[in-house]
Amino acid sequence: MVDVEGDYCPDLPEQKCIKWVSTPGLRCAEFAKSEVCAAPTIRKHFCMDRYEYPNIAGENPLVMKNWYEARTLCTSSGKRLCNESEWTLACEGPERLAYPYGLVRDATACNIDKAPINPHEADLRRVDKRDAEAKRLWQGEPSGVRARCISGFGVQDLTGNVDEWVVNEKGKPHNSALKGGYWSWVRGRCRPVTDGHAEDFRYYQIGFRCCADPPAVLASTRKP
Repeated sequence: MVDVEGDYCPDLPEQKCIKWVSTPGLRCAEFAKSEVCAAPTIRKHFCMDRYEYPNIAGENPLVMKNWYEARTLCTSSGKRLCNESEWTLACEGPERLAYPYGLVRDATACNIDKAPINPHEADLRRVDKRDAEAKRLWQGEPSGVRARCISGFGVQDLTGNVDEWVVNEKGKPHNSALKGGYWSWVRGRCRPVTDGHAEDFRYYQIGFRCCADPPAVLASTRKP
């Protein structure tokens, strides 16, 4: 795991796009440097898996798990799902970058901007067919193969490759949320969040990673 300690900005003024990707979709090719935080920052200290679950370099991330299943897998490893704010801080790094690697969108740095394959939705809903359909749609890569897809804190593959389940700290409309985007023409950056999918939702491009409180933080919360 990677030790992450820094100041999270809960209210970062809208990151300004100064150059757009022409087509398809509303993707920003380059952002201006982030403005000063519009609210008091929050000091955070936690540990985060360096890679997407199962957190092993060279292995494909695990997908097709819903939020509940992801949470259980993290708990069974003595960890927990990452909070949205933790994930954002780990991705933006100390400089609050739009992308973990900088301000310019780069499909050679992280696994993004691949043309999507149309899914067979009926097969994804069938237990006996969904794994085969997810395999057909797969355009992800083994964890850690892109050395430049790394944040200022040293966490890899936070944008692109697979969407990642996190805990939605607002609790509305669900306790679940998704961060990072996946390999296709989507957000693929640090700050945005998708919070419209309920906890029982699963899909071919959704994975997750785990977080944990560092030993020093755990020790400070124990009763004498």
